[in-house]
Amino acid sequence: MLFAVSFLLIGLILLTLAADRFVLAAARLSRAWGLSPVLIGALVIGLGTSAPELLVSVLAAGRGELDIAAGNVVGSNVSNVTLVLGATALVGPIASRVATIRREGVVMFGAVSLLAVFLWDLRLGRIESVVLASGMVGAAWLLVRWARRDGVETDDEERRSYRSYVSTPRELAFGIGSLTLTLIGADLLVRGASRLADEIGISTAFVGLVIVSVGTSLPELATALAAARRNETDLVLGNIVGSNLFNSLMVMGAAGLVGPGEVGEAFGSALIFMVGSAFVAGVFAVSGRSVVRWEGAVLAAVFIGFVAVAA
Repeated sequence: MLFAVSFLLIGLILLTLAADRFVLAAARLSRAWGLSPVLIGALVIGLGTSAPELLVSVLAAGRGELDIAAGNVVGSNVSNVTLVLGATALVGPIASRVATIRREGVVMFGAVSLLAVFLWDLRLGRIESVVLASGMVGAAWLLVRWARRDGVETDDEERRSYRSYVSTPRELAFGIGSLTLTLIGADLLVRGASRLADEIGISTAFVGLVIVSVGTSLPELATALAAARRNETDLVLGNIVGSNLFNSLMVMGAAGLVGPGEVGEAFGSALIFMVGSAFVAGVFAVSGRSVVRWEGAVLAAVFIGFVAVAA
């Protein structure tokens, strides 16, 4: 019990400190390079903070435990648009651009829906896994294409101003280093939570859908809160979009290729939560062009309902 609590505390400290520096480096580089903050949030932060999901899911699938891998992905997707977005909106309104939601958000919703369709029969085969992994390549291509088009509109004078005092090698080093510490912190938290779950005697389905998924979503939560504190709201939405894209397509695709098989019956309601919460979050982001505190409270309540159903 003592080791589990120690892992939790150390992981939390690493996440809090490293995530803040990671967001700062990403924001500076996006402006210095004239790139869209949404691209940085989706491809760099979003995909980078999803590395724990990839590692956990692939290892679980390799051991023949596809239900844990799927639970990790489905639970993480729900956590991102409810716990992460909801908690961040409670700190302060998350402004959004309608064009961003209609493009990147729609692609994310399509990826989440496709995953739900493939898992609806409670199994995942290699052909479906190839489709998911290939979809990630197409989604990344779209994000880069849109970001290049948006980048043309970046003010040249502002870009030169940032380049005059932003050291690219230094910010890259800080970014990679802080991301590494963020992932280590997440791993410690997951280990601590899993050990506590074993000692308390919680079911495997609950561990996969809630304990492991929330643990691997903590980098997204930490970076989103740090971005909100620095008023980098585009990075918050980009982080969530990129993470759910990567989870649904690449992570689940890789897990299915390594160890295709069946998942438990408990996933039926979880899949409905995953698609429904993504839709509600998108509606909140488009209406009023921001996710305000009361909407954040609703999303947080949806997350509590998901935990109750998974239990």
